[in-house]
Amino acid sequence: MSDPGTPTFDQLRVFLTVVDTGSFAGAARKLGRATSVISYSIANLEMQLGVSLFDRETTKRPQLTDAGRAVLSEARTIANGMGSLRAKVKGLIEGLESEVHLVLDVMLPAWRVVDALKAFRETYPTVTLRLHVEALGAVTQMVLNRAATIGISGPLDMEIDGIERIGVGFVELVPVAAPSHPLALAGRNPPGAGREHVQLVLTDRSTLTQGWEFAVIGTRTWRLADLGSKHMLLREGIGWGNMPLPMIQEDLDTGRLVRLDMPDCKGGPYRLQAVHRTDSPPGPAASFLISRFEGQMAE
Repeated sequence: MSDPGTPTFDQLRVFLTVVDTGSFAGAARKLGRATSVISYSIANLEMQLGVSLFDRETTKRPQLTDAGRAVLSEARTIANGMGSLRAKVKGLIEGLESEVHLVLDVMLPAWRVVDALKAFRETYPTVTLRLHVEALGAVTQMVLNRAATIGISGPLDMEIDGIERIGVGFVELVPVAAPSHPLALAGRNPPGAGREHVQLVLTDRSTLTQGWEFAVIGTRTWRLADLGSKHMLLREGIGWGNMPLPMIQEDLDTGRLVRLDMPDCKGGPYRLQAVHRTDSPPGPAASFLISRFEGQMAE
């Protein structure tokens, strides 16, 4: 078959649901249809395209063929595009959002948060704002799970299906410790010195980046779910760790914390990105927030 037919959007939706649920029966339950209808729809799709999408012979559960995996990528692109189209039209019909769920990375400097939210309150006084604060991959996870409309996330060096990203600058991370800490007393530390002392590390509660390590070099670590707790323990001399510079600048100025000289852990920029689902583009109020965070880069 040299000229494949044109599948319907419903056929592609059935195909994607079978892939996501792992079985024809699972897709039937999710879509509220009979299993035979799901099987018939997939058979028609395969006939139209002229390829077998699933291997039904060698396994009990349908497994994608090589052709099926190739079609899957395109099918998801079409589904995302259709979702985006529907969402945009919905926004045109409904107009301004009644509320916006915003999730922010805990590393975002306080002045940027205050600036954006004050401007939002003045511009959209009738829109309810629900604010969440998370760390690392948990920001994008909330947007992906539709628990938040938009987010300002730290760097995720991986492609995530269904997520759009817009760069909104960065915040400088620096390794610090209390002045009484051995790493602070040593002045310039040799490579590997940080591994000999407890490193305080912010915990990532997201399944997106489960098992990943972000700027962790210590073999002895204490895991903390709250950046404020990490800040407190650092000032008390319990370990060392990386912190956003705006948050601890006053501590550096007063000597309560010392910036560490460590050749293998110099800190650096922590990239920030505005994120939203491709099938749920931000409405006027959410778009305003993204633009505000973008505009702060020039300040």
